[in-house]
Amino acid sequence: MEGLLTPVSQSYRKSSQHDELLKISEPARSTSEAQNKFSGSSPEEALEALKSQPSYNLLLSVLKYIQKGVRGNHSFDIRKPSPQSAQIIHVLVTEIVPNYWTVLQDASAGQSKGDLQVLISCLQNLAGINAIVAYLRTLLKEAKPDSKPLKDSQASFNLSFVLELLTSLLRSHDDIKHIWNSVGSLQSPTQTRLIRQELVALFTNGKIISLSAEAEDICRQAGRLKNEIWISNTKLYVDWLAQNIVNWVGSGLDEEGLKVCTEIMTRGMRLGNSENLINTLITSLLLQNAENHETFEKLLSSLPSFEQRKVLNLTLKLLSDKYLNYLNDTNVTEDTPIIQAAAGVLKTITGNDETRKNHLLNWLTSGSGAGIGEGYGIRRAAVAVFSEDKEFMVTILEKSLNQFGDKLYIKHAPLLQQDAHAQVLLLSAGVYLNAVSNRIAASQNRARFLGMVVGEALSGLVHGKETKLDFKMDEMDTEEAKWYKSLVQVSDKPGPLDPLREMVSPPKPSNVSKITRPSVASAQRTPKPPPQSGFIIEEIQDDEDEDTDLVPYAKPDSDAEDSDDDPTLINRDKPKAPVYIRDLITYLRDIDNYDRQKLALTTAPTLIRRKANYGTEVSSHAEELATLLVGLQDKYELDNFDNLRLQGMIAIVVAQPKKMGQWFAKTFFDGDYSLSQRASILMVLGLGGREIAGFEVSEYGSTTQFPSKMLPAKIEKYYAIPSSSNRLESRAHNLKALPPNALDNLAKSLSQTFLAPLAAEAADSVTGPDALKLSSFTSRLQSRSSNSVKGKAKPRIRAIPNTTASLIASSFFFPLTSRFQAAMHSASATARGILFQPYLLTLYLKTLAILLHAAGPSTLALPQMTSEFWDLLLGVRGQCVGDLSITQAVLFGLVALLDVNEGDMRGLCERQGREVVESVEWVSGVFNNTRGGDVGGGEGGGEENEVKMLAAGVLIRLREAVDKYQAVLMGDLIGFT
Repeated sequence: MEGLLTPVSQSYRKSSQHDELLKISEPARSTSEAQNKFSGSSPEEALEALKSQPSYNLLLSVLKYIQKGVRGNHSFDIRKPSPQSAQIIHVLVTEIVPNYWTVLQDASAGQSKGDLQVLISCLQNLAGINAIVAYLRTLLKEAKPDSKPLKDSQASFNLSFVLELLTSLLRSHDDIKHIWNSVGSLQSPTQTRLIRQELVALFTNGKIISLSAEAEDICRQAGRLKNEIWISNTKLYVDWLAQNIVNWVGSGLDEEGLKVCTEIMTRGMRLGNSENLINTLITSLLLQNAENHETFEKLLSSLPSFEQRKVLNLTLKLLSDKYLNYLNDTNVTEDTPIIQAAAGVLKTITGNDETRKNHLLNWLTSGSGAGIGEGYGIRRAAVAVFSEDKEFMVTILEKSLNQFGDKLYIKHAPLLQQDAHAQVLLLSAGVYLNAVSNRIAASQNRARFLGMVVGEALSGLVHGKETKLDFKMDEMDTEEAKWYKSLVQVSDKPGPLDPLREMVSPPKPSNVSKITRPSVASAQRTPKPPPQSGFIIEEIQDDEDEDTDLVPYAKPDSDAEDSDDDPTLINRDKPKAPVYIRDLITYLRDIDNYDRQKLALTTAPTLIRRKANYGTEVSSHAEELATLLVGLQDKYELDNFDNLRLQGMIAIVVAQPKKMGQWFAKTFFDGDYSLSQRASILMVLGLGGREIAGFEVSEYGSTTQFPSKMLPAKIEKYYAIPSSSNRLESRAHNLKALPPNALDNLAKSLSQTFLAPLAAEAADSVTGPDALKLSSFTSRLQSRSSNSVKGKAKPRIRAIPNTTASLIASSFFFPLTSRFQAAMHSASATARGILFQPYLLTLYLKTLAILLHAAGPSTLALPQMTSEFWDLLLGVRGQCVGDLSITQAVLFGLVALLDVNEGDMRGLCERQGREVVESVEWVSGVFNNTRGGDVGGGEGGGEENEVKMLAAGVLIRLREAVDKYQAVLMGDLIGFT
């Protein structure tokens, strides 16, 4: 057949490019379709696809295949521990996220909103979060030694992607429960226990917070982050843990879930900000839903004993700060529902558990308990918990009575602590026992007052009106004494929680978005009236005493506001200075407005002082103003920022000393502030106390008079009578701004005043070898005192009115000393670490010394102030080892003690004999062991010479007292080693 068909002709041509494309198009299309869709059915094939640099569509196809396994559509579940799941998660975290994160975010912002969620669902498990944390640590190691700038570093890119991924994974309040349930029911209890330990360690070991914070810092420097990274904030993270526990408890707990929640709660309180965690649990579990009470008690019972006590202490603190400290303490029956509701919360926590009951009993009766410095409401609520338990009530009364009459307790316990325990005794009193004799014999006025109050109150319970104890003292007829005696009539019981529940606002979500202020349209400017034409007749009164030598200021050549080349940048709507306290608060809150911040700072000292005694503007907003000023940051690097902020806080203290002195003292110990902010609080208390005592401190002292109450200056001089106060106000204009080390300068000045008269006496006061040691310092003391003394005797500390002195003692000095003792005995290592920070401890001791000096020798509470301060100084001797600044502060404290008590050294030796002997031994050791000599004699001798001179001065004065009153001290010397 082939032979029959013969071709007529044959022709050849070259193949064109179009034909070649036609031949290739079909197989290329089929290959592309294969690459965009994953058709595998095993994890090994999914892993190979992810490793082969997949296209975006192929990546989504693989992720959806993995997601189906999570939903149970096939056998492979990436959440279950296995070699395949570990490898896939590693590739997703280290390769897919760095390369595709931006693409996934852009796609999720468009039509494919679920693309990013598919990746998150694949990694939202225990192994996925562990892999992210491990990769985060690896990237941080790469970023640190990288020689390239952060902006050009590849590690900074990857850090930002991984950090945003981790933030997206931990956003919901049921994430921990979801991750635990994803593990599934394991047959082996050992595997369940190991996974539970790994889960708890992952979320409570602090690595997520620390690594996120470090990565955020690097990304911020490189300018890679656009969104807030909340997981690096300890407060928000702890709140997120608490909300997860709340949601888990609310949805029902099995045995394993209870163990997980218990361990997370136990270790979560060790991350810091444990009060936030307890606040969320109490507010959301106990106050929001009464059905959760039983579950909460189970959760609490599962905690170790130490953690249960910590929860109880934090709850007491929460109830005080949030509900009970703001009650009106003038009427003990007015706030009974709130007191009973707080007692109901405490009753739920203690339950019928003897251990927790004993914790609460010890809190009421221990030496460092009963809520020192807190309002009486928390003690009233705590006593009410035992209202139906006679055995515990009798125990409270017996312990309180025994402690109340103990001589050592009367002598050494801080005053605020004695107040608190007196209230507990009166609240728990049911029988009368005579235990006030030691109180009445005490040397401190406050101790005697408390003894008489308790004696009369308890006697009134068992004796008639004619036979009851009556001391016939004016102090017993005061409002305070009547209030104390009314406490024995209080009989509270735990009640419903509705009053507290009404005061609770709904909990805020942990992923708090950045607050944006609504834009406010600028007000339309009203047209200015046309300039008046013609002449203006003005009557000018000539003043005969007017100084003709004064030259008026010349008019400025140009307006600074109009000097900008671009007229569109000129701000014509600058705010006016605030004239009301509410406007001042608005300005201080507006941290994004430079003009308002500057006006608020410059206006605050004057405005607060002028409004202090007129109306209730300052008294109603004092705490809010103080909170804003304490936490204010120098965002715009304003001139004289620190001084203006400090002057504003001093103005608040001077305006409301009784209230705000205690508030600042409480804030110093309890507030969440930096060391510099705490230091500013101490400066406010020290300088504010001196101004209240009548010393010239602030350049704003002349602004206390309200303008509407003052005559014009030209008329006032004909009617005003010159007085010392007028002279003080005129000199206030010449005062300079307070330097940052104002307290240090003041301490140095007071020390030189103390040492000056000792220079002439040093040679005669010391004999023997000590005279040779002190001889070199005698000449230096004389040279330093020559400029200030000039042969005159040392000026005595002027006596001030007892009302002012008692105010300094009760509202400034005692809150600082009592809260220090309470912080020393607290379970918080963080609080003790802050207090013993060298600079802060130095400033704290100097503040107390300055307040004691400001109170003066006429203070009725001087013996109690001396006792508390001396005990505190001897208690911090261990911190002086190796730190000259603390040693100098302790010596300055002794200087203030001796200076104020100079007129009653015999009484000081009688009351504080043992402290005198201990101080002589310690100061002598400081003097002998501190290097210093003639080198650099004069002003430039250094810190060691300053310490040695202070030690020499204190040692001379103490040895004078010991030699003069040796017979008085013999009783205290017996047994001293």
